[in-house]
Amino acid sequence: MKAILFHKHGGSEVLEYTDFPTPEPQAGEARIRLHAAALNRMDVFVRNGWPGLKLELPHINGADGAGEIESVGEGTSEFKTGDRVVINANLGCGQCAFCSNGQDNMCRDWHLLGETMRGTYAEYICLPVRQLYKLPNDFDFHSAAAAALVYQTAWHSMVKRGGVKAGETVAIVGAGGGVNSASIQIAKYLGARVVVIGSNARKLKEAESLGADILIDRSKEEDWSKAVFIATERRGVDVIIDNVGTTFPLSLRALKKGGRLLTVGNSGGPRFEIDNRFIFAKHLSIIGSTMSTRADFAEVMDLVVTGKLKAVIDKTFPLKEAAAAQERLWNGENFGKITLNI
Repeated sequence: MKAILFHKHGGSEVLEYTDFPTPEPQAGEARIRLHAAALNRMDVFVRNGWPGLKLELPHINGADGAGEIESVGEGTSEFKTGDRVVINANLGCGQCAFCSNGQDNMCRDWHLLGETMRGTYAEYICLPVRQLYKLPNDFDFHSAAAAALVYQTAWHSMVKRGGVKAGETVAIVGAGGGVNSASIQIAKYLGARVVVIGSNARKLKEAESLGADILIDRSKEEDWSKAVFIATERRGVDVIIDNVGTTFPLSLRALKKGGRLLTVGNSGGPRFEIDNRFIFAKHLSIIGSTMSTRADFAEVMDLVVTGKLKAVIDKTFPLKEAAAAQERLWNGENFGKITLNI
């Protein structure tokens, strides 16, 4: 099969479009002929490498993917050849106490596809069938791949961990990323008012088209926490979604008393200082989560395939141009998800 892989960590120049052995499905697995993959910033983090990261090289990037089942291993009856599926990249072991209790995103031997295991920048992949969601025959593969990781991540964080509800005001730090564009739509679906803090007018206009109610351009508002405070009638917001990390000090200031900060990542960096006085004086909560459970994944994908939520696709590249796709993502040129056509 053809794949994009790398033999050593480094910049986009280490990515190679080449041949790689086609995997064979084991018992309980299916082999998927991938038609689409979607990029995440995690792909670039893994390609660059970090201290302590141990990969079986060569490594294949990619958490998101959708395609058709080509063959199944022994003991598999839930799916058949030709079924159209999208992948759940959250890989639990299926056996530990967390997995048995339906908390597979807290698995003791947890993996993320494309991070510690070879991923979807390839023509084929084999996965346990429990990681697959069956798509309607007319649903677009690229839309499915673009939705899978970001929607389950945002849904679990906002609905199951954060308890966002109708009538609340939700602020989102950043406009263009996949999780952020998903968060805007989920917040509106839940009946919340949405504030978006974006880096430029173009991305804010896109956010407005998704339903954002209040737009704040941080290139013009250095202290955007003050702008949020003023825009909310000097009340602050109930919930702020901050997956940057280094912006926590401003996010804590933007929250009203009793507010919640939700986070699923740290794209701006993992280490930063916060002023604890804001947390205890304002009765604030910082709530983290990673991916979602398999039940949450099925729940939110039901909303995606029925059109209640919609993946935002920025641009599609051929598989062989994955390096250029990653450069676009890393430079922040995208609004929504970048996909690969396989």
